[in-house]
Amino acid sequence: CAPMAYLLWTEYMKYSGKSSKWLNRDRFVLSNGHACALQYTMLHLAGYNLSKEDLANFRQLGSKTPGHPECFVTDGIEVCTGPLGQGICNAVGLAMAESHLAATYNTPEYPAIFDNYTYVICGDGCLQE
Repeated sequence: CAPMAYLLWTEYMKYSGKSSKWLNRDRFVLSNGHACALQYTMLHLAGYNLSKEDLANFRQLGSKTPGHPECFVTDGIEVCTGPLGQGICNAVGLAMAESHLAATYNTPEYPAIFDNYTYVICGDGCLQE
């Protein structure tokens, strides 16, 4: 997964680590949340508010890097992905919402008011659920 995530974050996704709530950002959902060390590393490298010390405190009580992604704990995490299948379902909802926003607000004069994408990495266990 790491080479795929690196390619997404460095070549395809648009985001701002300094403005993590930018409305037109691309969303990344790691549905198999038990692999969240990868997501935390990508957030750190992308300039989000996640230090090397935060990465070193992975899975420690009260840390910004819990054992599964938590959107209310870690800057840059879009959705909580604890139970298998939760992330892919949330990603579908995010993709539907961005399509709705684009259909509502984009015009021929301004075709890219909303042109963001949702990217998701999920495993076979997520799909089985």
